[in-house]
Amino acid sequence: MYAQDCPEGEKCAPYNEGGGSDWNATKCVPVTGDGQPGDPCTAIGGGVSGLDDCAEGIYCWDVDRMGHGECIEMCSGDEAAPVCKDEKAICQVTADSILDLCIRTCDPLIQDCPGDDLCIPVGDTFVCAPDASPPDAGAVFDPCEFANACDKGLLCLNPSVADECDQDAGGCCMPFCDLTKPNMCPGVGVMCISLYEKGMAPPEFEHVGICAIPG
Repeated sequence: MYAQDCPEGEKCAPYNEGGGSDWNATKCVPVTGDGQPGDPCTAIGGGVSGLDDCAEGIYCWDVDRMGHGECIEMCSGDEAAPVCKDEKAICQVTADSILDLCIRTCDPLIQDCPGDDLCIPVGDTFVCAPDASPPDAGAVFDPCEFANACDKGLLCLNPSVADECDQDAGGCCMPFCDLTKPNMCPGVGVMCISLYEKGMAPPEFEHVGICAIPG
């Protein structure tokens, strides 16, 4: 994947081998388009087929049921030192290093990701991720199962963060907040508290909080 060592006119792409919905192998596929990061794209045969109309070194990501997605840069360099040409992106390694994509970093309080993508925490930073919230769900206090299963500006947390949450659900959607501003959090007894343990917040995110009952 990093070397893109396929024959001329082809590119190395992650795909699913054997049937399924995840990426478990790589293969050389024809380069059929010149889509650049941020361009719309079409994945032929589904989001894990490896066949799309993005350029070499670029992959069709966040593919919907119609096969439409967005071109995203794949990591270059090597596995020990992955590189992203986009200075606002970091290399996100997943699927046992089969799927290595340059995911854009973002500001959770501004939610400055493109389109419907959400800004959620990953490690010591925040990255853009596809919106996985079901239709008519993902609002404040709604049940959720994944970090990206809430509306923009919200994060899926343990239901104990607010009495208004369904305590039997897997998670509950709650807003990000700014620790430097007056408390505007919804819910009885809910305050803006740090998203990080004391002394563990990265300097650029020391002001980022989440709405929850302190404790």
